[in-house]
Amino acid sequence: PTGVPMAFDHRRVLATAIGRLRGKIKYRPVVFELMPPHFTLLQLQRTVEALSGAQLHKQNFRRLVAQQGLVEETEGVTSGTAGRPARLVRFRREVLLERPAPGLRLTPSRRAQ
Repeated sequence: PTGVPMAFDHRRVLATAIGRLRGKIKYRPVVFELMPPHFTLLQLQRTVEALSGAQLHKQNFRRLVAQQGLVEETEGVTSGTAGRPARLVRFRREVLLERPAPGLRLTPSRRAQ
């Protein structure tokens, strides 16, 4: 690791916050509170990986997100990137009313893509 060491107890505070997010992600869709209103599935996957500390298989992640109905496609696409523009999606807030525990149920993969 490079950079400036954290002052005071900031390292402990950060570790506690990440631990709480990792616990909550299983039963509450807290990851969407960290996302912009419109985002790509890859951005969502990278955020979930950072929170969970595990790498996820791309196709399995997309299948799980689709099966759980947590997001819906928008008309927008990314711009200013190399390659084909990615479709933008948004979190379906209705999910909070539809089920009691709308968290992400993810299984880490052995091989990340």
